[in-house]
Amino acid sequence: MFGGRSHILKGSVSLALVILILFVVILLVSEKNPLRTSSLFDIKSQFSPSSSVCNFAKGKWVKDRKRPLYSGFECKQWLSTMWACRIMGRPDFSFEGYRWQPQGCNMPHFDRFTFLRRMQNKTIAFIGDSLGRQQFQSLMCMASGGNDSPDVQNVGWEYGLVKAKGALRPDGWAYRFPTTNTTILYYWSASLSDLVPMNNTDPPRLTAMHLDRPPAFMRNYLHRFDVLVLNTGHHWNRGKIEGNHWVMHVNGTRVKGEYLKDIRNAKDFTIHSVVKWLDAQLPFHPRLKAFFRTISPRHFKNGDWNTGGNCNNTVPLSRGGEITDDDGSIDTTVESAVNGTRLKILDITALSELRDEAHISGSKLKPRKPKKASSNVTATPVINDCLHWCLPGVPDTWNELFIAQI
Repeated sequence: MFGGRSHILKGSVSLALVILILFVVILLVSEKNPLRTSSLFDIKSQFSPSSSVCNFAKGKWVKDRKRPLYSGFECKQWLSTMWACRIMGRPDFSFEGYRWQPQGCNMPHFDRFTFLRRMQNKTIAFIGDSLGRQQFQSLMCMASGGNDSPDVQNVGWEYGLVKAKGALRPDGWAYRFPTTNTTILYYWSASLSDLVPMNNTDPPRLTAMHLDRPPAFMRNYLHRFDVLVLNTGHHWNRGKIEGNHWVMHVNGTRVKGEYLKDIRNAKDFTIHSVVKWLDAQLPFHPRLKAFFRTISPRHFKNGDWNTGGNCNNTVPLSRGGEITDDDGSIDTTVESAVNGTRLKILDITALSELRDEAHISGSKLKPRKPKKASSNVTATPVINDCLHWCLPGVPDTWNELFIAQI
Protein backbone atom coordinates (compact mmCIF):
# COMPACT_ATOMS: atom_id res chain seq x y z
CA MET A 1 0.00 0.00 0.00
CA PHE A 2 2.64 2.48 1.06
CA GLY A 3 4.94 1.32 -1.74
CA GLY A 4 2.22 2.02 -4.32
CA ARG A 5 1.74 5.50 -2.94
CA SER A 6 5.49 6.11 -3.14
CA HIS A 7 5.46 5.05 -6.78
CA ILE A 8 2.63 7.49 -7.56
CA LEU A 9 4.48 10.33 -5.83
CA LYS A 10 7.65 9.66 -7.79
CA GLY A 11 5.67 9.68 -11.03
CA SER A 12 4.04 12.98 -10.09
CA VAL A 13 7.41 14.56 -9.32
CA SER A 14 8.82 13.39 -12.65
CA LEU A 15 5.83 14.80 -14.53
CA ALA A 16 6.16 18.10 -12.69
CA LEU A 17 9.85 18.32 -13.64
CA VAL A 18 9.02 17.71 -17.30
CA ILE A 19 6.35 20.44 -17.25
CA LEU A 20 8.73 22.87 -15.55
CA ILE A 21 11.46 22.23 -18.17
CA LEU A 22 8.98 22.76 -21.01
CA PHE A 23 7.82 26.03 -19.42
CA VAL A 24 11.38 27.33 -19.16
CA VAL A 25 12.07 26.42 -22.81
CA ILE A 26 8.94 28.27 -23.94
CA LEU A 27 10.02 31.36 -22.00
CA LEU A 28 13.49 31.31 -23.54
CA VAL A 29 12.11 30.94 -27.06
CA SER A 30 9.60 33.77 -26.55
CA GLU A 31 12.40 36.08 -25.34
CA LYS A 32 14.25 35.56 -28.59
CA ASN A 33 11.18 36.45 -30.66
CA PRO A 34 11.27 40.20 -31.34
CA LEU A 35 7.52 40.27 -31.94
CA ARG A 36 6.58 38.22 -28.87
CA THR A 37 3.00 38.57 -27.68
CA SER A 38 4.04 40.01 -24.34
CA SER A 39 1.41 41.66 -22.16
CA LEU A 40 3.89 44.27 -20.92
CA PHE A 41 1.79 46.95 -22.54
CA ASP A 42 -1.56 45.21 -22.37
CA ILE A 43 -3.30 48.05 -20.58
CA LYS A 44 -6.72 46.40 -20.40
CA SER A 45 -5.46 43.29 -18.62
CA GLN A 46 -3.30 45.16 -16.12
CA PHE A 47 -5.51 48.10 -15.16
CA SER A 48 -7.51 48.08 -11.98
CA PRO A 49 -11.32 47.65 -12.20
CA SER A 50 -11.66 51.44 -12.15
CA SER A 51 -9.45 51.83 -15.26
CA SER A 52 -12.38 52.92 -17.42
CA VAL A 53 -12.42 56.22 -15.54
CA CYS A 54 -8.68 56.52 -15.10
CA ASN A 55 -7.43 60.10 -15.04
CA PHE A 56 -3.95 59.88 -16.51
CA ALA A 57 -3.22 63.49 -15.58
CA LYS A 58 -3.63 62.66 -11.89
CA GLY A 59 -0.85 60.72 -10.17
CA LYS A 60 2.77 61.05 -9.12
CA TRP A 61 6.35 60.86 -10.34
CA VAL A 62 8.19 57.84 -8.96
CA LYS A 63 11.76 56.64 -9.23
CA ASP A 64 12.37 53.89 -11.76
CA ARG A 65 15.66 52.05 -12.14
CA LYS A 66 14.64 50.93 -15.64
CA ARG A 67 14.88 54.51 -16.89
CA PRO A 68 15.79 55.93 -19.31
CA LEU A 69 13.95 54.02 -22.04
CA TYR A 70 16.81 54.61 -24.51
CA SER A 71 20.30 56.05 -24.59
CA GLY A 72 20.78 59.76 -25.14
CA PHE A 73 24.24 58.95 -26.50
CA GLU A 74 23.17 56.38 -29.07
CA CYS A 75 19.86 57.64 -30.50
CA LYS A 76 21.64 59.84 -33.04
CA GLN A 77 19.59 58.65 -36.01
CA TRP A 78 16.41 60.36 -34.78
CA LEU A 79 17.35 62.69 -31.94
CA SER A 80 18.39 66.30 -32.61
CA THR A 81 21.77 67.01 -31.04
CA MET A 82 20.51 70.14 -29.30
CA TRP A 83 17.98 68.02 -27.35
CA ALA A 84 20.37 65.18 -26.49
CA CYS A 85 21.58 66.58 -23.16
CA ARG A 86 24.19 63.86 -22.64
CA ILE A 87 25.84 64.87 -25.92
CA MET A 88 25.40 68.57 -25.16
CA GLY A 89 27.44 68.39 -21.99
CA ARG A 90 24.84 68.55 -19.24
CA PRO A 91 26.64 67.36 -16.09
CA ASP A 92 23.75 65.69 -14.22
CA PHE A 93 21.20 63.12 -15.32
CA SER A 94 19.06 62.43 -12.27
CA PHE A 95 16.07 63.77 -14.24
CA GLU A 96 16.14 60.62 -16.41
CA GLY A 97 15.25 58.27 -13.54
CA TYR A 98 11.54 59.00 -13.09
CA ARG A 99 8.29 57.72 -14.57
CA TRP A 100 4.71 58.91 -14.17
CA GLN A 101 2.35 56.70 -12.17
CA PRO A 102 -1.31 57.62 -12.79
CA GLN A 103 -3.62 57.19 -9.85
CA GLY A 104 -5.75 54.06 -10.10
CA CYS A 105 -3.95 52.77 -13.19
CA ASN A 106 -1.32 50.06 -13.50
CA MET A 107 1.10 51.52 -16.02
CA PRO A 108 3.35 48.68 -17.19
CA HIS A 109 6.89 49.28 -18.39
CA PHE A 110 7.08 50.29 -22.06
CA ASP A 111 8.16 47.46 -24.34
CA ARG A 112 9.06 48.51 -27.87
CA PHE A 113 8.40 45.12 -29.45
CA THR A 114 4.92 44.94 -27.97
CA PHE A 115 4.26 48.52 -29.04
CA LEU A 116 5.24 47.81 -32.65
CA ARG A 117 3.14 44.66 -32.66
CA ARG A 118 0.13 46.63 -31.43
CA MET A 119 0.76 49.28 -34.08
CA GLN A 120 1.18 46.78 -36.90
CA ASN A 121 -0.01 48.21 -40.25
CA LYS A 122 -0.81 51.53 -38.57
CA THR A 123 0.32 55.14 -39.01
CA ILE A 124 0.91 57.49 -36.09
CA ALA A 125 1.01 61.20 -36.97
CA PHE A 126 2.15 64.16 -34.88
CA ILE A 127 1.11 67.60 -36.14
CA GLY A 128 2.22 70.65 -34.19
CA ASP A 129 5.12 72.85 -33.15
CA SER A 130 8.67 72.03 -31.98
CA LEU A 131 7.30 70.41 -28.81
CA GLY A 132 5.38 68.08 -31.11
CA ARG A 133 8.66 67.40 -32.89
CA GLN A 134 10.22 66.51 -29.55
CA GLN A 135 7.42 64.05 -28.90
CA PHE A 136 7.93 62.56 -32.38
CA GLN A 137 11.67 62.17 -31.88
CA SER A 138 11.05 60.66 -28.46
CA LEU A 139 8.73 58.02 -29.93
CA MET A 140 11.23 57.19 -32.68
CA CYS A 141 13.91 56.62 -30.03
CA MET A 142 11.51 54.57 -27.90
CA ALA A 143 10.36 52.40 -30.81
CA SER A 144 13.91 51.74 -32.01
CA GLY A 145 15.37 51.30 -28.54
CA GLY A 146 17.66 54.21 -29.32
CA ASN A 147 19.72 52.02 -31.64
CA ASP A 148 20.79 52.68 -35.21
CA SER A 149 18.16 51.04 -37.39
CA PRO A 150 19.23 51.04 -41.05
CA ASP A 151 16.22 48.86 -41.87
CA VAL A 152 13.80 51.64 -40.90
CA GLN A 153 12.66 53.29 -44.11
CA ASN A 154 12.44 57.01 -44.80
CA VAL A 155 9.02 57.37 -46.45
CA GLY A 156 8.68 61.15 -46.19
CA TRP A 157 8.27 61.39 -49.97
CA GLU A 158 4.92 59.56 -49.67
CA TYR A 159 3.61 62.57 -47.74
CA GLY A 160 5.42 65.32 -49.62
CA LEU A 161 7.85 65.71 -46.72
CA VAL A 162 10.98 66.46 -48.69
CA LYS A 163 13.44 69.27 -48.17
CA ALA A 164 12.70 72.15 -50.52
CA LYS A 165 15.56 73.90 -52.29
CA GLY A 166 17.11 76.46 -49.96
CA ALA A 167 15.13 75.29 -46.91
CA LEU A 168 16.81 74.56 -43.59
CA ARG A 169 14.77 71.38 -43.12
CA PRO A 170 11.72 69.65 -44.56
CA ASP A 171 8.27 70.42 -43.18
CA GLY A 172 8.35 67.05 -41.46
CA TRP A 173 9.56 63.47 -41.48
CA ALA A 174 8.00 60.02 -41.90
CA TYR A 175 9.63 56.67 -41.10
CA ARG A 176 8.40 53.09 -41.42
CA PHE A 177 9.39 50.03 -39.41
CA PRO A 178 9.24 47.27 -42.04
CA THR A 179 8.89 44.34 -39.61
CA THR A 180 5.42 45.55 -38.58
CA ASN A 181 4.66 48.12 -41.29
CA THR A 182 4.36 50.79 -38.61
CA THR A 183 4.75 54.39 -39.79
CA ILE A 184 5.54 57.31 -37.47
CA LEU A 185 5.49 60.84 -38.90
CA TYR A 186 5.66 64.48 -37.89
CA TYR A 187 4.44 67.58 -39.71
CA TRP A 188 5.39 71.07 -38.59
CA SER A 189 2.35 73.28 -38.04
CA ALA A 190 3.04 75.63 -35.15
CA SER A 191 -0.42 77.23 -35.22
CA LEU A 192 -2.58 74.38 -36.63
CA SER A 193 -3.98 76.89 -39.09
CA ASP A 194 -3.71 76.77 -42.87
CA LEU A 195 -0.78 78.88 -44.11
CA VAL A 196 -1.02 80.10 -47.70
CA PRO A 197 1.46 82.53 -49.36
CA MET A 198 -0.15 85.82 -50.30
CA ASN A 199 0.22 87.46 -53.70
CA ASN A 200 2.53 90.25 -52.65
CA THR A 201 5.82 90.78 -54.46
CA ASP A 202 7.45 93.33 -52.16
CA PRO A 203 9.32 92.01 -49.13
CA PRO A 204 8.49 90.82 -46.64
CA ARG A 205 6.54 88.04 -48.30
CA LEU A 206 3.30 87.74 -46.37
CA THR A 207 1.45 84.52 -45.55
CA ALA A 208 -2.28 84.24 -44.99
CA MET A 209 -2.96 82.50 -41.69
CA HIS A 210 -6.44 80.99 -42.02
CA LEU A 211 -7.64 80.56 -38.44
CA ASP A 212 -10.76 78.64 -39.45
CA ARG A 213 -9.02 76.10 -41.70
CA PRO A 214 -6.82 73.18 -40.58
CA PRO A 215 -3.47 72.71 -42.35
CA ALA A 216 -3.72 71.41 -45.89
CA PHE A 217 -1.42 68.53 -44.93
CA MET A 218 -3.95 67.27 -42.38
CA ARG A 219 -6.84 67.62 -44.80
CA ASN A 220 -4.97 65.78 -47.53
CA TYR A 221 -3.59 62.85 -45.52
CA LEU A 222 -6.12 62.35 -42.72
CA HIS A 223 -7.41 59.18 -44.40
CA ARG A 224 -3.97 57.56 -43.97
CA PHE A 225 -3.70 58.11 -40.21
CA ASP A 226 -4.67 55.64 -37.49
CA VAL A 227 -3.51 57.77 -34.56
CA LEU A 228 -3.23 61.56 -34.62
CA VAL A 229 -1.70 63.80 -31.94
CA LEU A 230 -2.15 67.58 -32.28
CA ASN A 231 -0.59 70.41 -30.31
CA THR A 232 -0.10 74.16 -30.48
CA GLY A 233 0.50 77.05 -28.10
CA HIS A 234 3.92 78.67 -27.89
CA HIS A 235 3.88 80.36 -31.30
CA TRP A 236 0.78 82.30 -30.36
CA ASN A 237 2.48 85.56 -29.45
CA ARG A 238 2.86 88.85 -31.28
CA GLY A 239 6.59 88.42 -31.86
CA LYS A 240 6.25 85.01 -33.52
CA ILE A 241 3.30 85.98 -35.71
CA GLU A 242 4.83 89.24 -36.89
CA GLY A 243 8.27 87.65 -37.28
CA ASN A 244 6.81 84.96 -39.54
CA HIS A 245 4.83 87.63 -41.47
CA TRP A 246 1.59 85.77 -40.84
CA VAL A 247 -1.61 87.74 -41.54
CA MET A 248 -4.71 86.35 -39.80
CA HIS A 249 -7.70 85.51 -42.00
CA VAL A 250 -11.21 84.16 -41.31
CA ASN A 251 -13.71 83.18 -44.02
CA GLY A 252 -11.05 83.95 -46.59
CA THR A 253 -10.66 87.60 -45.67
CA ARG A 254 -8.24 89.50 -43.49
CA VAL A 255 -9.22 89.80 -39.82
CA LYS A 256 -10.47 93.31 -39.08
CA GLY A 257 -12.35 93.00 -35.80
CA GLU A 258 -10.59 93.74 -32.54
CA TYR A 259 -11.61 90.43 -30.92
CA LEU A 260 -9.46 88.17 -33.09
CA LYS A 261 -6.63 90.68 -33.19
CA ASP A 262 -6.09 89.69 -29.57
CA ILE A 263 -3.62 86.80 -29.87
CA ARG A 264 -5.19 84.81 -27.05
CA ASN A 265 -8.63 85.01 -28.64
CA ALA A 266 -7.17 84.04 -32.03
CA LYS A 267 -5.49 80.99 -30.50
CA ASP A 268 -8.66 79.87 -28.71
CA PHE A 269 -10.69 80.39 -31.88
CA THR A 270 -8.24 78.31 -33.94
CA ILE A 271 -8.08 75.42 -31.46
CA HIS A 272 -11.87 75.22 -31.30
CA SER A 273 -12.07 75.44 -35.11
CA VAL A 274 -9.63 72.60 -35.78
CA VAL A 275 -11.24 70.39 -33.12
CA LYS A 276 -14.71 71.03 -34.56
CA TRP A 277 -13.48 70.20 -38.07
CA LEU A 278 -11.69 67.02 -36.97
CA ASP A 279 -14.64 65.84 -34.89
CA ALA A 280 -16.87 66.16 -37.96
CA GLN A 281 -14.39 64.07 -39.99
CA LEU A 282 -14.01 61.19 -37.51
CA PRO A 283 -17.24 59.37 -38.47
CA PHE A 284 -15.77 58.99 -41.96
CA HIS A 285 -12.55 57.55 -40.49
CA PRO A 286 -13.80 55.07 -37.85
CA ARG A 287 -10.35 53.56 -37.19
CA LEU A 288 -8.76 56.95 -36.43
CA LYS A 289 -8.03 57.83 -32.80
CA ALA A 290 -7.37 61.55 -32.33
CA PHE A 291 -5.71 63.31 -29.41
CA PHE A 292 -5.12 66.97 -28.62
CA ARG A 293 -2.10 67.40 -26.36
CA THR A 294 -2.28 70.22 -23.85
CA ILE A 295 0.39 72.90 -23.77
CA SER A 296 3.86 72.03 -22.52
CA PRO A 297 4.83 74.39 -19.65
CA ARG A 298 7.87 76.62 -19.78
CA HIS A 299 9.82 77.73 -16.74
CA PHE A 300 11.30 81.11 -17.68
CA LYS A 301 11.35 83.91 -15.15
CA ASN A 302 8.00 85.66 -15.40
CA GLY A 303 7.41 83.70 -18.60
CA ASP A 304 9.92 85.85 -20.47
CA TRP A 305 12.58 84.32 -22.69
CA ASN A 306 14.79 87.42 -22.44
CA THR A 307 15.11 87.61 -18.64
CA GLY A 308 17.07 84.40 -18.40
CA GLY A 309 15.98 80.94 -17.42
CA ASN A 310 15.14 79.93 -13.91
CA CYS A 311 15.11 76.23 -14.77
CA ASN A 312 18.74 75.65 -13.79
CA ASN A 313 17.48 73.60 -10.89
CA THR A 314 18.98 70.10 -10.90
CA VAL A 315 17.01 68.62 -7.99
CA PRO A 316 14.11 66.47 -9.23
CA LEU A 317 10.64 67.11 -7.87
CA SER A 318 11.60 70.23 -5.94
CA ARG A 319 8.21 71.60 -7.04
CA GLY A 320 6.49 68.50 -5.69
CA GLY A 321 5.93 65.13 -7.28
CA GLU A 322 2.17 64.56 -7.22
CA ILE A 323 -1.03 65.87 -8.81
CA THR A 324 -4.10 65.13 -6.71
CA ASP A 325 -6.68 67.81 -7.50
CA ASP A 326 -9.68 67.18 -9.75
CA ASP A 327 -10.05 70.75 -10.98
CA GLY A 328 -9.52 69.80 -14.62
CA SER A 329 -6.72 70.70 -16.97
CA ILE A 330 -4.54 73.77 -16.60
CA ASP A 331 -4.97 74.16 -20.36
CA THR A 332 -8.61 75.17 -20.24
CA THR A 333 -8.70 76.04 -23.95
CA VAL A 334 -7.89 72.52 -25.11
CA GLU A 335 -10.08 71.00 -22.42
CA SER A 336 -13.12 73.04 -23.42
CA ALA A 337 -12.50 72.44 -27.13
CA VAL A 338 -12.45 68.62 -26.90
CA ASN A 339 -15.24 68.40 -24.32
CA GLY A 340 -18.21 66.62 -25.88
CA THR A 341 -16.27 65.57 -29.01
CA ARG A 342 -14.76 62.30 -30.18
CA LEU A 343 -11.23 63.65 -29.58
CA LYS A 344 -9.34 62.69 -26.45
CA ILE A 345 -7.35 65.14 -24.37
CA LEU A 346 -3.71 64.23 -23.72
CA ASP A 347 -3.28 66.28 -20.57
CA ILE A 348 0.42 66.66 -19.80
CA THR A 349 0.59 70.23 -18.52
CA ALA A 350 0.36 69.80 -14.74
CA LEU A 351 2.59 66.72 -14.55
CA SER A 352 5.22 68.44 -16.73
CA GLU A 353 4.99 71.61 -14.65
CA LEU A 354 6.60 69.67 -11.79
CA ARG A 355 9.72 68.90 -13.84
CA ASP A 356 11.52 72.23 -14.20
CA GLU A 357 14.87 70.43 -13.81
CA ALA A 358 14.36 68.42 -17.01
CA HIS A 359 14.75 71.23 -19.57
CA ILE A 360 17.82 71.60 -21.77
CA SER A 361 18.86 74.88 -20.11
CA GLY A 362 22.40 74.53 -18.78
CA SER A 363 23.56 72.29 -21.62
CA LYS A 364 26.26 73.56 -23.93
CA LEU A 365 26.64 73.85 -27.66
CA LYS A 366 29.77 72.43 -29.19
CA PRO A 367 32.57 75.04 -29.61
CA ARG A 368 32.29 76.80 -32.93
CA LYS A 369 35.27 76.79 -35.25
CA PRO A 370 36.58 80.28 -36.09
CA LYS A 371 36.11 81.65 -39.58
CA LYS A 372 39.75 82.81 -39.72
CA ALA A 373 42.57 80.40 -39.11
CA SER A 374 44.36 82.89 -36.87
CA SER A 375 41.40 83.40 -34.56
CA ASN A 376 40.84 81.50 -31.37
CA VAL A 377 37.99 79.06 -31.00
CA THR A 378 34.92 80.90 -29.77
CA ALA A 379 33.67 80.25 -26.27
CA THR A 380 31.13 77.48 -25.77
CA PRO A 381 27.74 79.13 -25.25
CA VAL A 382 25.38 77.77 -22.61
CA ILE A 383 21.86 77.07 -23.82
CA ASN A 384 19.25 79.11 -21.97
CA ASP A 385 16.13 77.21 -22.99
CA CYS A 386 13.50 76.55 -20.35
CA LEU A 387 10.88 75.49 -22.91
CA HIS A 388 12.26 72.42 -24.68
CA TRP A 389 13.12 69.22 -22.82
CA CYS A 390 16.14 66.96 -22.55
CA LEU A 391 15.71 63.66 -24.36
CA PRO A 392 15.40 61.06 -23.03
CA GLY A 393 13.09 62.79 -20.59
CA VAL A 394 9.63 64.16 -19.98
CA PRO A 395 8.26 63.78 -23.59
CA ASP A 396 8.81 60.01 -23.24
CA THR A 397 6.11 60.10 -20.57
CA TRP A 398 3.77 61.98 -22.89
CA ASN A 399 4.12 59.12 -25.34
CA GLU A 400 3.53 56.46 -22.71
CA LEU A 401 0.32 58.20 -21.64
CA PHE A 402 -1.06 58.55 -25.15
CA ILE A 403 -0.13 54.95 -26.03
CA ALA A 404 -1.97 53.79 -22.91
CA GLN A 405 -5.10 55.58 -24.14
CA ILE A 406 -5.08 54.27 -27.70
